[in-house]
Amino acid sequence: IGIYIESNMAMHIHREKVFDLIKAKRIVTSREVAEMLGVSWNTADRYLTELLIEGKVDRIKKERVTLWLKKT
Repeated sequence: IGIYIESNMAMHIHREKVFDLIKAKRIVTSREVAEMLGVSWNTADRYLTELLIEGKVDRIKKERVTLWLKKT
C-alpha cells in the first residue's frame, strides 16, 4: 500500500508540474513534457491525457504531432 500511495503522490505532483508548464508556455507537446520531467513519452502522454479527462487542457491533433493547451 505504501508504494502505491507514494507512486500516486508522485503522479499528482508531476501532473501539477505539467499543468504549470502548459500555463507558462500556452502550448506543449508530449515530448517537451517528457524531457522536462525526465520520463518516457508514454508517461508524459498519460499525464496529459489525465489533465484532458479532468477538463483542464485541450488537445489538438495535427499531422504527426499532438499539441496540448490550457482549456479556456
